[in-house]
Amino acid sequence: MAEPLALYVHWPFCVSKCPYCDFNSHVRESVDQAVWREALLADLRHEAGLLPGRPVSSIFFGGGTPSLMPPETVAGVIAAAEAAWGLADDCEITLEANPNSVEVANFAALASAGVNRVSIGVQSFDPQILEFLGRAHSGDEARRAIAAAQEHFARVSFDLIYARPGQSLGQWEAELNDALAFGTGHLSLYQLTIEPGTRFATLAAKGDLVIPDGDTAADLFDATQAMTRAAGLPRYEVSNHARPGEESRHNLTYWRYGDYAGVGPGAHGRRLAQATERHKKPENFVSAVERNGHGLKVEADLPAHERATEAMLMGLRLTEGIDLARVEARSGLGRAAFVDAGAVARLAAQGLIVQDGDRLAVTDDGILLLDSILSEVVRTG
Repeated sequence: MAEPLALYVHWPFCVSKCPYCDFNSHVRESVDQAVWREALLADLRHEAGLLPGRPVSSIFFGGGTPSLMPPETVAGVIAAAEAAWGLADDCEITLEANPNSVEVANFAALASAGVNRVSIGVQSFDPQILEFLGRAHSGDEARRAIAAAQEHFARVSFDLIYARPGQSLGQWEAELNDALAFGTGHLSLYQLTIEPGTRFATLAAKGDLVIPDGDTAADLFDATQAMTRAAGLPRYEVSNHARPGEESRHNLTYWRYGDYAGVGPGAHGRRLAQATERHKKPENFVSAVERNGHGLKVEADLPAHERATEAMLMGLRLTEGIDLARVEARSGLGRAAFVDAGAVARLAAQGLIVQDGDRLAVTDDGILLLDSILSEVVRTG
C-alpha cells in the first residue's frame, strides 16, 4: 500500500513583513478572496491528479499568515483534499496563526472548518523584544491567544525565538519557564539566525546587530534541552520539542523524507522522485493557475543520489535519526554511495553519532555540531 501523503498549502499574505523573515510573504491592501479560493482549489486538484490513491495524513496551512484566510476557504481546501484523496482517520490539520486579536477571533470558525492543531507565532512575551522583532502583537495578546487556542483546538504549539542580541541565560530561562507553564504539547524554539535578504541582514552587515557568539548560544541551547526534557517535552528535532505522541506529524513527513504535495504561491513539494515549486509572487501564481490549471513553476526529476543526500540531511536533524535501509529503498542506491562509513566510525568513537543496525543518529553531544557532522558523514557526490 502506498505511503500516506502530506499536503502543504501556502497562504502568502501578511499584515506586515517581519525583519527576520525570509519566507514567501507579501503585504497587499486587498485580496480577492473568491479568486484565491478557486486558485488554491484548482492547484490542489492538479496535484491530486498526479498522486492518486494516497490518503492524506496531514494538512499544513502555512504562510504568510494563514489565520487571515477566510474559514470558508480553509474548509473548502480540506473538503477538496478529502474528495480528491481521502483523509486518514487521525489526519492532523495544522494552521499557523499570529496572536493578534483579529486572528484569534477566527479560532472558533477555523476549528469548525476542520483545523485540529494550531501553531502560534509568539516569538517572545517581552514588549521590547516584540518591537525589535517587528511583531504586531503584545505579550498579553500572546498569552490570551495561547489560552484561546487551548479552548478551541485539541493540539497547540507555539514558537519562541532565543539567542537574541544581549539575551542572558537567566532571561531565557525565565521566559522558557513561562512558556512551559502553559502546558502545550509542543514548542518550537529557534535560535535567531540572520537570513540573507532580510532587514536584519542589512543591520548585521553594518555592525548594528550582533547575535550571541557560539559559546553563549551553546549554553542557551543546553539550558533549553535540560528544561524542556524536565518538563516532559524533549527535543525530537533540532528546534522542536514535544510530549511523546505530540510531535508534528506533518513536519515528520519532511524530515523522514516522505512525499508531500505543495500547493499555493512558492510552495515546494516532493513527489514521485520529483521536486516541485510554485510561482512565488501571488499575482504570478494566480495568472499561472488561470492559464495552465496549476501554479507550477518548477517540476524537476531528482537524481537518485540527490534524493539520498536530501534524505540524509533532513533525517539526521531528528533525535530518532535516520533509517538507512529506507533511504536505500527510496533512492535505489547502496548506503556506501551516500554514507561515509569511516567518518561514522570516527564520530561514533567521539560520542557524536551512534549507529544501531540500519539506524544512524546524532547524539545530544553532537547536535550542536550538526552542520560539520553532516559535511563529514553525507557523501554528496
